[in-house]
Amino acid sequence: MSEPTKDDAPQTRASYTHFAPIPTRWMDNDVYGHVNNVVYYAYFDTVINRYLIAEGKLDIARGAVIGLCVESRCRYRRAVAFPEDIDAGLRVAKLGRSSVTYEIGIFGRGEETAAAEGSFVHVFVDRETRRSAPIPDAIRSALARIAVAADA
Repeated sequence: MSEPTKDDAPQTRASYTHFAPIPTRWMDNDVYGHVNNVVYYAYFDTVINRYLIAEGKLDIARGAVIGLCVESRCRYRRAVAFPEDIDAGLRVAKLGRSSVTYEIGIFGRGEETAAAEGSFVHVFVDRETRRSAPIPDAIRSALARIAVAADA
């Protein structure tokens, strides 16, 4: 068996620059008594869009530019279950002209290591044509505030 690498170690709270509390719901649990794997993606979507709306002034109903998810993944480290409250950590790993790669950590309230870690890629497009569009300035500025430096 090989030694664990840096990528194998769970992320810690210190690795993330923004947090949002999210309560689990009764309906999040599956028959095995833990939050179902697909629900983690809803948590990702929630922390990202809350941030974009509050900090980047994203207008989800009338904005000319919207973000579409083109890729997502999740690595599960430990089960989370209702009625546990979680904190979703958010950071930007890559900020391009029209796309952004987010990294998300799901933490049990008060826990230092992530129960799950994921990534989510948004491509910003014109609402009407669905063609690639530059990230609006207010959103870009908000994303830059939570961006982390690439590993050397």
